[in-house]
Amino acid sequence: MSKAPAIIPAAVKQTASLIFLHGLGDVGTSWLEAFNMYRIPKAAPHVKFIFPHAPIQRVTLNMGMPMPSWFDITGLDQNAKEDQEGIEKSSKLLKDLVEEEIKNGIPPERVIVGGFSMGGAVALHAALTSPHTLGGVLALSTWLPLATTFPQALISGDKKVNLPILQCHGDSDPMVQLRWARMTADGVKAMGFKQYSFQEYKNMGHSSCDQEMTDVTSFITKYLPKTD
Repeated sequence: MSKAPAIIPAAVKQTASLIFLHGLGDVGTSWLEAFNMYRIPKAAPHVKFIFPHAPIQRVTLNMGMPMPSWFDITGLDQNAKEDQEGIEKSSKLLKDLVEEEIKNGIPPERVIVGGFSMGGAVALHAALTSPHTLGGVLALSTWLPLATTFPQALISGDKKVNLPILQCHGDSDPMVQLRWARMTADGVKAMGFKQYSFQEYKNMGHSSCDQEMTDVTSFITKYLPKTD
């Protein structure tokens, strides 16, 4: 990874962690600022928020220009060739960050992973292929990568069915189209996840909105409640 993640430390004794991955061409700090703007840390003062930065690499979709990216993208539909090596590498990187939190005394069920766009794709992949059942997944404006490898790639699938997943998508997203998100929703549901929720936002493009961030806050406080 290029540099240390941006972090919002817990305001009180830390009993939970959230690791959130940004989208293509962005940096972790952008989402740290968004979480602060929506006062999410105030709603969950016992949570440490971690926003890693993607390494700089060439992106085929953007004429090979180097930019922050979790993996290479050749096209934005389910038929485009996927960068399996890059996806798995970033997925491992996220799982390593989860292991660091566990080593620091936070149980896996008190760790939520999430991300926006390609960051959300990595978070979904990492959560489904992790040996742990995590506290939840926030999948914003995203898709399940390497979808054809599932359900075979699912680790501890029988235990994972209670993994809470919130998938959020704008109905006007020109980048990651809604039908692609719905295909992910169908695939995840078919794997038997019992606490899976798909939220659609009217007139929202490839971005976020107030209602979505309210739903994100509710998800965090529900699945990472304060403990004594």
